[in-house]
Amino acid sequence: MKLHLTTAMALALMVTAAQAGIEEAKEFLDAEIDNSTLTREEQEAEMQWFIDAAQPFAGMDINVVSETITTHEYEAKVLAPAFSAITGINITHDLIGEGDVVEKLQTQMQSGENVYDAYVNDSDLIGTHWRYQQARSLTDWMANEGADVTNPNLDIDDFIGISFTTAPDGDIYQLPDQQFANLYWFRYDWFNDPEIAAEFKEKYGYDLGVPVNWSAYQDIAEFFTGREIDGKKVFGHMDYGKKDPSLGWRFTDAWLSMAGNGDKGIPNGVPVDEWGIRVDENSRPVGSCVARGGDTNGPASVYAIQKYLDWMESYAPPAAQGMTFSESGPVPAQGEIAQQMFWYTAFTADMVKDGLPVVNEDGTPKWRMAPSPHGAYWQDGMKLGYQDAGSWTLLKSTPDDRAKAAWLYAQFVTSKTVDVKKSHVGLTFIRESSIQHDSFTERAPKLGGLVEFYRSPARLNWSPTGTNVPDYPKLAQLWWQAIGDASSGAKTAQEAMDSLCAEQEKVMERLERAGIQGDIGPKMAEEHDLEWWNNYAKENGTIAPQLKLENEKPQPETVSYDELVKSWQE
Repeated sequence: MKLHLTTAMALALMVTAAQAGIEEAKEFLDAEIDNSTLTREEQEAEMQWFIDAAQPFAGMDINVVSETITTHEYEAKVLAPAFSAITGINITHDLIGEGDVVEKLQTQMQSGENVYDAYVNDSDLIGTHWRYQQARSLTDWMANEGADVTNPNLDIDDFIGISFTTAPDGDIYQLPDQQFANLYWFRYDWFNDPEIAAEFKEKYGYDLGVPVNWSAYQDIAEFFTGREIDGKKVFGHMDYGKKDPSLGWRFTDAWLSMAGNGDKGIPNGVPVDEWGIRVDENSRPVGSCVARGGDTNGPASVYAIQKYLDWMESYAPPAAQGMTFSESGPVPAQGEIAQQMFWYTAFTADMVKDGLPVVNEDGTPKWRMAPSPHGAYWQDGMKLGYQDAGSWTLLKSTPDDRAKAAWLYAQFVTSKTVDVKKSHVGLTFIRESSIQHDSFTERAPKLGGLVEFYRSPARLNWSPTGTNVPDYPKLAQLWWQAIGDASSGAKTAQEAMDSLCAEQEKVMERLERAGIQGDIGPKMAEEHDLEWWNNYAKENGTIAPQLKLENEKPQPETVSYDELVKSWQE
């Protein structure tokens, strides 16, 4: 692959609006685009469309913002200067923390002042954007006010996460820019060591392989913890537990869904989602606690939290308890972790660097990623994990001309011309056409299963937070405080989840009283006990909230990784 544009070249591309045009586009394509799903002729045609569409906005200074990850760094440092050179629209792409992005978004929504012209924010906010009606419906925008600046080659159906950004009204409110999943990660080399495999089978009576359920995951964690491999003491599990905002993501990012919380449904459970929030037939949130038909403090959720606590104490490095998300991320690459249930594929690029203890001399990884195992309450048809989908959002408080210029940039950085190259840099796939590109077939052996997963039917069971969550910023911040109390030992798993669901319902009750979300905002249900709601679910052909299982450690089950991948390909 070609190297990224140098700083000098990027600066050279920052020309005046009068100089912008097809020659600048050709220079960019020559310097940067070595792989694309479009032919060179098609690339130039797409660039010409951007040049023509941008003419009314040439010379404008446009400000957009995203969180700081590799994909967005590439956009800010390479694609933004190129877009400015080609179109004459001067783009400033700010990179800040994820929490800061949400804070800026909230500020603009509350004040009505135009802080940024466009935001890349998680599609987790889809329920917020739909209910508050402060984000533009992109469906309406592309058909009406934004029609003249909507790329005819955008190909919405090519975006693999478009269902995540579609609200119950059928409208698209956000355009995916980058996606990554949290998957199961394991040491493929250790699992395939004949001596280790034989010892495991002798002890547990079944084959060492990718765990299909949590029972097998726990056995594998127990088996590896404390043994010495390659001269190092190893651990069978990795996680993090510090009472910190990142602890909230650890759980809102679908830990409960892996356990079997909520109902069946893709991309999210209906009527109870993986946060345990129930909605009525009109998608109005009616409760979070079991007493109102929710599942945040139901048996499946409590089981999920208890497993997290038990595994952290028994099988993870002692330091993990005091780590945050960012501190724990690099640990598996150090070569002392056998498996990790909850591992973001955003770490892939950092896990395949030459010279790491987990990378072979030929550059292939000693590890693989695979679908996460499921808990005792999980049933076929439920989501099985989380997929982050950072997505472009245009707020109504942004003036039309500024929104149009920003929309052009959003389409440029997600265009078919640049997407394959951007995907190689950040490994955060958004387009089916890019996933299937030959260059990823060639690179797949060095990416540890990432390409195979995204080409597989399994990926459909991974999705972001859905539309049941009426105010993501307000509700998400409750999670780390409640889970932190369980992690520190201040509360039991049941007490922590009782507290969390009660706090979520307080927010919903305030929204209901205020009436700010109209007839799609919360409308709290009457209270009944668990058995009443479980019977109600059965009568209506749904599941949640489930009763407590007598046996929460069913028969362990594993599968050969190589056979799993082969089955996808067939």
